[in-house]
Amino acid sequence: MDISVVVPLLNEAESLPELTQWIHRVMENHHFTYEVIFVDDGSTDNSWQVIENLRQEYPTIKGIRFRRNYGKSAALNTGFEAVSGNVVITMDADLQDCPDEIPDLYKMITEDGYDLVSGWKKIRYDSKIAKNIPSKFFNWTTRKFSKIQLHDFNCGLKAYKNEVVKSIEVYGEMHRYIPVIAKWAGFSNIGEKIVHHQKRKFGTTKFGWDRFINGYLDLLSIMFVSKFSKKPMHFFGLWGTVAFLIGLIITIWLSIEKLVNIAHHVEYYRQVTDQPLFYLALLAMIFGLMLFLAGFLAELISRNSSDRNKYIIRERTSNF
Repeated sequence: MDISVVVPLLNEAESLPELTQWIHRVMENHHFTYEVIFVDDGSTDNSWQVIENLRQEYPTIKGIRFRRNYGKSAALNTGFEAVSGNVVITMDADLQDCPDEIPDLYKMITEDGYDLVSGWKKIRYDSKIAKNIPSKFFNWTTRKFSKIQLHDFNCGLKAYKNEVVKSIEVYGEMHRYIPVIAKWAGFSNIGEKIVHHQKRKFGTTKFGWDRFINGYLDLLSIMFVSKFSKKPMHFFGLWGTVAFLIGLIITIWLSIEKLVNIAHHVEYYRQVTDQPLFYLALLAMIFGLMLFLAGFLAELISRNSSDRNKYIIRERTSNF
């Protein structure tokens, strides 16, 4: 199969028929073999019924329905597990992403050799205060942290080699950082394509300021986990040892100073425990031991993988 299109959605019943027709028209015109996987992230409208109806008309449509809302990352990760196409395209269901971009994205993966191609909505039709300005600041920060020169990390329209989506895990709000996750997984040939952005035609945006804040927390998580997930002791143990040694050296120095004063019969000298520096040294030693213990526990935990990507699927379409 040439292409798998993964579309996460939440309450997008009105846009699904037009989006499906549009994707089908593009695929037929370019003679692609394809599948479209809609992942219903706990919609409360009739999105699932629309998907079921569309499947009767378009056999290439498949659907997965969550029992409740888990978030876009959960929907993408579940969709990635289900895809079978050589190239995987992701796009949002709100018709702001343009399916006409699919052939060029496919070519960049299959002919130009990219592992991942991210769309860049250079001209946007979103609210400047609510989305444009925060998005620019977010992208600038992510470029500085990740050293990946993309203008729009959070664009929903992306293309991947199948190998990429089968090798990464997406959870929390980490769909924003898929290029970063892919890079740390060893897929460093990442490209960018300017894509057309359209005004929202139906429904309302699902963006909230809480997602903006959570996104930065997830960026810090990715940067840490990418470097130290396999060997957490390398981080905690290093800084724990440094803190402990600093505290120990200060304590030894204070003790030696006291012994020298006694040996020279200095009439007045402060007790070691009367000096603030002693308590700072003691604090450093305790902090170092705590970091070392945290590293040891993290090392044990890392040997047992957690089931953080287990979601309750309410139903699937019958063609799965």
